[in-house]
Amino acid sequence: MRKGLFLSKAVVVTCVVAAIGAAATIIALSVVYAQEKSKNEMTLQSTDSPTTSPTSPTTPSTPKEPWQRYRLPESLAPISYNVTLWPRLEPDADNLFIFTGHSTVVFRCVKETELLLIHSNKLILTSFEGYFAKLRGLSGAAAPSLKDTWLEIPTQYLVVQLNSPLQAGSTYELYTEFVGELADDLGGFYRSEYIEDGMTRVVATTQMQPTDARKAFPCFDEPAMKAVFHMTLIHPHETVALSNSMNYDPVNITMNGHNLIRTSFEPTEIMSTYLLAFVVSDFKFISMPPNADVLIRIWARRKAIEEGQGAYALEKTGSILAFFEDYYNSSYPLTKSDQIALPDFSAGAMENWGLITYRETALLYNPGVSSNGDKEWVAIVISHELAHMWFGNLVTTRWWNDLWLNEGFATYVSYLGANFAEPTWNMKDLIVLNQIIGVMSVDALASSHPLSSKEEDVLTPEHISELFDTITYSKGAAVLRMLSEFITETVFSNGLHTYLEEFKYNNTVYTDLWKHLQMAVEKANIKLPHSVEVIMNRWILQMGFPVVTINTQTGEITQKHFLLDPDSVVDRPSEFNYEWFVPITWIKNVGDEQQYWLLKKEATNTNMTLVGANDWLVANMNTKGFYRVNYDSDNWERLLAKLSSRHLDIPVINRAQLIDDAFNLARAKMVSTTLALRTTKFLDKELEYMPWETAKRNMNYFYLMFDRSEVYGPMQAYWKKQVTPLFNHFKEITVNWTKIPENHNDQYNQVNAISMACSTGVEGCEALTTGWFKEWQDNPANNTISPNLKYTVYCSAIAAGGEKEWDFAWSMFKNATIATEADKLMSALSCTKEPWLLNRYLGYCLDPKKIRKQDATSTIISIASNPIVFSSFARLNILLTKANMNWVALNNKEVFDWFTSEAPIPN
Repeated sequence: MRKGLFLSKAVVVTCVVAAIGAAATIIALSVVYAQEKSKNEMTLQSTDSPTTSPTSPTTPSTPKEPWQRYRLPESLAPISYNVTLWPRLEPDADNLFIFTGHSTVVFRCVKETELLLIHSNKLILTSFEGYFAKLRGLSGAAAPSLKDTWLEIPTQYLVVQLNSPLQAGSTYELYTEFVGELADDLGGFYRSEYIEDGMTRVVATTQMQPTDARKAFPCFDEPAMKAVFHMTLIHPHETVALSNSMNYDPVNITMNGHNLIRTSFEPTEIMSTYLLAFVVSDFKFISMPPNADVLIRIWARRKAIEEGQGAYALEKTGSILAFFEDYYNSSYPLTKSDQIALPDFSAGAMENWGLITYRETALLYNPGVSSNGDKEWVAIVISHELAHMWFGNLVTTRWWNDLWLNEGFATYVSYLGANFAEPTWNMKDLIVLNQIIGVMSVDALASSHPLSSKEEDVLTPEHISELFDTITYSKGAAVLRMLSEFITETVFSNGLHTYLEEFKYNNTVYTDLWKHLQMAVEKANIKLPHSVEVIMNRWILQMGFPVVTINTQTGEITQKHFLLDPDSVVDRPSEFNYEWFVPITWIKNVGDEQQYWLLKKEATNTNMTLVGANDWLVANMNTKGFYRVNYDSDNWERLLAKLSSRHLDIPVINRAQLIDDAFNLARAKMVSTTLALRTTKFLDKELEYMPWETAKRNMNYFYLMFDRSEVYGPMQAYWKKQVTPLFNHFKEITVNWTKIPENHNDQYNQVNAISMACSTGVEGCEALTTGWFKEWQDNPANNTISPNLKYTVYCSAIAAGGEKEWDFAWSMFKNATIATEADKLMSALSCTKEPWLLNRYLGYCLDPKKIRKQDATSTIISIASNPIVFSSFARLNILLTKANMNWVALNNKEVFDWFTSEAPIPN
């Protein structure tokens, strides 16, 4: 799960686009960071083996040579690997951390060939009589002699040319020895460091996805090249070695005068290279009772385990595994589930089969320090990764162009698993807020892209990495959720079961899933207007989504490609002409939900007409479908009236949806800006989290556009008026802020109440937050601030304060031993209004001793999101964007007049 992200890249991209204006600054600052990072990267110059040779330069070749193509030929198929690795947890004489190893891969020749290509990247290979490998035939097969070997750097191959061909049907083994750098680059076999009890400790760990297994040992590094792995790790005493499968009893050995331990592991199931993992550390663990069907262990730093930070993960892993066993109707494929929290990890987590790796914030939870959001994140990420144990690991997509199916599916069902583990949290509702609303802002741009790509369009490691974005994760989740809704969750689950049964330990393409879902649909006698494949092709093979306009006077329904900037040019062609098969759900008044399929650009459904003077209609119930909805002006007025009089008659998700649709339709010039603003008038009576959070996010665009105009004062006054009742509500139910709300979403909305009240100047709010922070400053050993409110309090106090407050927060950040606490402080430090402190903080991002590499990008984003940075660096670029200039010019007077009429500023 790429979230850091989230997050997978997914959340980072969503936040950046939602903020709009941060883009220019983030890009510029990230370039600075990347340049600084590149200066610090070191190339391995020497090793401890006299038989190794430096990396060969690329051999000149024509573009048509096989080793210049990024995809492996189909002539060879791996069967098994036997890999031994020895990571050095202390630097050598050149102050480098290295690992040495050797690998034997057994493979079958599928098509006769005189060429052997295997991936190898940043490894120094040992030379045997002038060649980088040894080849041997098995089961009576004769091995051809080697003609030449070299490393093809651009395509990351070890190339082995032979004097005669390998024979189809025969098996062979290729042996290599190598040295690599155990760098701190967060990819392949890498080094993580942390300080405990005043000592720096080193962890050797891995992140193979998508194309970094080749940095650990030579391998056929493509998802379809599945094999069995026999792993052995050499490591120091006082450390433990982990891998995908259970270990045999460790053996004491001596190598090069070092007393070491050799830990070998049982053979893995047949699996892809990107799912391989191994870790050497001094971590401790907690586990389920030994008589459990599946061994579940939570690994982390010793102090984290002793403090009980792994207890929540251990408690929920078993229940989530049980949920997925029932959901897939399939037993967990392995005998163990190790989960390990790493101090340095680029993604949110990684679904390595049997050894899932996490950022500390995604696995560890401390009830006294961590917030309900931290707890939710742990449940969601664990559920996401465990979903992959079947969908992604047992059955794997053939190539990275179908990454959306793997990650989008896991993102969707992670909310089902978390909902099972925490049934009072309403996680099935929160997917709308956390995933769907955000990605719609991205997919409404002309620069978006389809979910699915052609294999030939995704070739290089760079192209593959680009796919780990919010479209892949969040839109993938949204359209699969929509599919599950219109065929029913039971039928969806039944189709998954037969899909997993047919393709277990194998590879697929997305149409294989459509086939099995279609079988389940037909078996259940579900009536659809077209096959699953025909319907879904329009959602995955073209970018974007429709806005459906319903005229409740005539029953006319239309659809068109929704674009935030209606004047933008869409230069990506679509075979479907940007039309969709849309499952429209709706209710009239408070009646039963109905469904209608919109299969053309225009249609008429007289059931959607309104007769009574007080009738109203709302469509896309609970945002099941991935589309926006517009109405005739009369129905909009009826909906606004209903929100003002009895807003609870409209389901909570649809109250949030109405706000989000209206604001985005206004930006697309499809409704007036005042209509969008009027959808927020009922909020002075609203207590639910989702409508408030949706309104807050959409108003951020207004603040960005109008923060230096005459609109700003009336806008602040209006929001102060709207949020004051919410602030007072939470003050009352928490008994003057001394208790925590019981409801999960109420805890979130309490944070909204305080943050918005403080930012708009509600009386008593700033004194409240700065007072809490001052108490902590006076007694740093006793932080009594509620965990849920910590970030809001920290940010508010740092924004209201100066150098003293900032330095105190920095000191607390550097001394924090709990990752979630460090994260909150790290983000809050960017709230300061002092430009020179922001500049100092930006400098810290370039120093890994101050800000970990895994956190540098997110910290830069936080700094870039500060209004001071917007004003100083990015705002001019934003406002000079043609679409935004036009929008501001078009709406400035209208917005000013509306806010002034709603909340006039006293003279």
